Amino acid sequence: MDPRLGSALFVLVGPAVELVIGPWALTGLRVGDDLPAALQPLGVVLIVAGVAMLVDAYIRFAREGVGTPSPLAPPRRLVVSGVYRFTRHPMYVATTIALVGEALLLRQAILLVAAAAYGLTLAALVHWWEEPQLRRRFGETVKTR
Repeated sequence: MDPRLGSALFVLVGPAVELVIGPWALTGLRVGDDLPAALQPLGVVLIVAGVAMLVDAYIRFAREGVGTPSPLAPPRRLVVSGVYRFTRHPMYVATTIALVGEALLLRQAILLVAAAAYGLTLAALVHWWEEPQLRRRFGETVKTR
């Protein structure tokens, strides 16, 4: 499968669930009153930043890694440029940032709780499963970040 197509399809499964279906299930995507309205502009900034980071990460996975985010067609090369210079898991960071942004934009505290649970779950996944997998696949080129 072409990595660009695979990455595009994976967006429909991963971030679409995390950033659209999950928040919709929790809030109906309705604006609440749990958080101050003054935070809504910051929410927009966080959503835009998170989505931009996510798009950059997906493009780099396809172009430089020659693969997709899916475990079924993982990248053949370790990606270390762009947002990957700062974190090995920018897709997780980006979706967490965007989810916090949605919480602020929709003024729904439940989405802050969801973002915290999501981030902690992914941190555990990274520590206990993904990092050991990366070290096995790419050896010493994988540095702890």
